[in-house]
Amino acid sequence: MRVGIYLDLRNPAEWRRPWADHYARSLEWIEEAERLGADSVWLSEHHFFEDGYLPQPLTFAAAVAARTHRLRIGTAILLAPLRSALQIAEEAAVVDCLSAGRLDLGLGAGYVAREFSAFGADLGQRFALTDQRIRELRALWAGGELSPPPIQDPLPLWLGYQGPRGAARAGRLGVGLLTLNRDSLAPYRAGLLEGGHDPEAGRMAGLVSAVVSNDPERDREVLLPHIAHQLNSYREAGAGRAVRPVTPEMLRAGPTPGRSFQATEVMTPDALVDRVVADVQGLPVEEVYFWLAISGMPDEHVRRHLELLCGEVRPALQARLGANAPR
Repeated sequence: MRVGIYLDLRNPAEWRRPWADHYARSLEWIEEAERLGADSVWLSEHHFFEDGYLPQPLTFAAAVAARTHRLRIGTAILLAPLRSALQIAEEAAVVDCLSAGRLDLGLGAGYVAREFSAFGADLGQRFALTDQRIRELRALWAGGELSPPPIQDPLPLWLGYQGPRGAARAGRLGVGLLTLNRDSLAPYRAGLLEGGHDPEAGRMAGLVSAVVSNDPERDREVLLPHIAHQLNSYREAGAGRAVRPVTPEMLRAGPTPGRSFQATEVMTPDALVDRVVADVQGLPVEEVYFWLAISGMPDEHVRRHLELLCGEVRPALQARLGANAPR
């Protein structure tokens, strides 16, 4: 069981650093995560977010590769319909070479209409295009014409499909599935079998949306504005318009009839370990990753979260789930 960190590089106006400082600091956090024992770093992608969400994960992955020595470097996810297969194949191969074979390439279909319009891509065909990219990437790397080729053969491929139909598609293509959704396992394995793959060879990984704290009540109060910002930006992107914002007061009050928010939780190490064990037990999960920071959260909280994640949560999960899934 590997434990990693997850970055979107948000830099909200309310807590904004100069952009060069923000990117430099993010690379320093990744180096610190490697020093503390984290197994991986995963990078996400969006465009036109007010808070500067990372737009080019493979570009940033190249910088991570040059600054680290052991961490695996993943994309969770790269928006496959917005790029040609050739561009993805070449950029991924360069990152794999720079990292000496440490790249995990996770692709996803996306959902934000404005992004597809800007890139001239067809939102209605996003799933078919993403599946097609998997087939095209394999053909390009196998063809022997790309230079340089990836170090890894095969380079690990993942799909960030969350629902059962997407899980079946990932299975038919014989790739890893970036979700911790238990309901996805049966259709994923059925898809593997349908695609001529060993259903027991499936592998899953995914995000656990939590921050670790020795005093969750205290730290949650500090982090509520950051959690609300993160939640609101996703809701607005999905709606394509301004929505009634979730406030820290609403999050503090908790769920009420007719209203629920999937907000990042703040948890003790023991509580988080228990939650992850319950979530992944019996699933072929070989890796979980956690936010490094939530939308401009203060450095002292990032540091403590990272120390607890690597120093307490990771060893406890490996002790309890070390044999849960194959590498």
